[in-house]
Amino acid sequence: MLEGMKEESPLDDDPADQRTCLICGDRATGLHYGIISCEGCKGFFKRSICNKRVYRCSRDKNCEMSRKQRNRCQYCRLLKCLQMGMNRKAIREDGMPGGRNKSIGPVQITEEEIERIMSGQEFKEEAPEHTWGNNGDSDHSSPSNGASEGNQPSPASTLSSNRSVEINGYTAALRDQYINTSMSTHYQLLPHLFGYTAQSGLLAPQPRSVFPQSHPLVLQLVAAEDLAPLATPMLIEDGYKVTQVELFALLCRLADELLFRQISWIKKLPFFCELSIEDYTCLLSSTWQELILLSCLTIYSAQIFGDLADVTAKYTPSDDELQGFSEDGMEVMERLIYLFRKFHQLKISNEEYACMKAINFLNQDIRGLSSISQLEQLNKRYWYVCQDYIEYKYPHQPKRFPEIMMCLPEIRCIAGKLVNVPLEQLPLLFKAVLHSCKSSLTSYRTGPSPCVTTSSGN
Repeated sequence: MLEGMKEESPLDDDPADQRTCLICGDRATGLHYGIISCEGCKGFFKRSICNKRVYRCSRDKNCEMSRKQRNRCQYCRLLKCLQMGMNRKAIREDGMPGGRNKSIGPVQITEEEIERIMSGQEFKEEAPEHTWGNNGDSDHSSPSNGASEGNQPSPASTLSSNRSVEINGYTAALRDQYINTSMSTHYQLLPHLFGYTAQSGLLAPQPRSVFPQSHPLVLQLVAAEDLAPLATPMLIEDGYKVTQVELFALLCRLADELLFRQISWIKKLPFFCELSIEDYTCLLSSTWQELILLSCLTIYSAQIFGDLADVTAKYTPSDDELQGFSEDGMEVMERLIYLFRKFHQLKISNEEYACMKAINFLNQDIRGLSSISQLEQLNKRYWYVCQDYIEYKYPHQPKRFPEIMMCLPEIRCIAGKLVNVPLEQLPLLFKAVLHSCKSSLTSYRTGPSPCVTTSSGN
């Protein structure tokens, strides 16, 4: 019946002709992938198919689908998309906006075909797995192949499968893992992460140590850091109710202070004189969000997950804010919670943090740079320095270096997605993330502050 119609066709603006999404009942915005649906379900279906995601239902595979409940179970949401006729063949293979074939309408597929999609069997058969590239500009990877032969899982592969998020309770349950999930195409890879695996020893560490030469370089990086507590006031008197506007203003002040610290950090770098001011400006413009995120998860984690979490606990979002929380916000939330738990597990030292930050900052793939060759050499220098330092300090943790390095692409991914979250949703996003992280921290924390340690010993 819908043959010949475009993959996306806006609905009539006449209120009498408004229609609802066939998946969740929300207000539909047009014909998406063959059926009438909302923007949320359209985006969810596209991401699920493009990223070859396999979900699991923790109940009976018959969860309620409504505007409020649709984010509770992604398995049942995708199942309903397929059952209602959403056409996966209408999605462009490159994941860009617009349908691949504008004349494709809804499809009816058998229960067997649906099961093959839901179980991931179809994804295994339709395309060969990507391999870790031999150059730094590859954007495809798979958690099952050679990032390291220590079987380091990629951050994208260890997110929850049902991503059961309960915003109303400000909790996020990361129960199951994706099965055979390849990293999404937007996943930015670190320069040299795959280009220098053979030389760097990422795959097979060689017995060596130039630690006496590496240690001074690491100490220089640490000396450039401002390790003093953040000066932005984050203390609220008991009983005070924080508004959305007040919390947003506090987040802005924190961002200002953290950005100012990054500018001061650049001027103290041991290689400051080796690059032009124009290149530093370009690098900072492209990485400042990543640098701030990394610092919040490490050297400032005690204040962020302590004082700031206490402030966000005194903010109560409205029903409209809860219901309007975007899909992008959900994904950023889950990735942040995953990354927090990973950093808590690793207990990143100040020395490791300083190296991670320098490596992430020295990204020669950023457009507009003039000293690309010099940047590449600096990046390699601190890559090797970091590897040597970690292997010397943690001889009984051979997987530690690749695990730490694999956190950086995830930070870049989160920073890239964070810009898509509407500003008015940031207070709720921070409340949900900090509440979940602080709750998990108090449940299994037995030692001192989670992320920051000093490398005084093994």
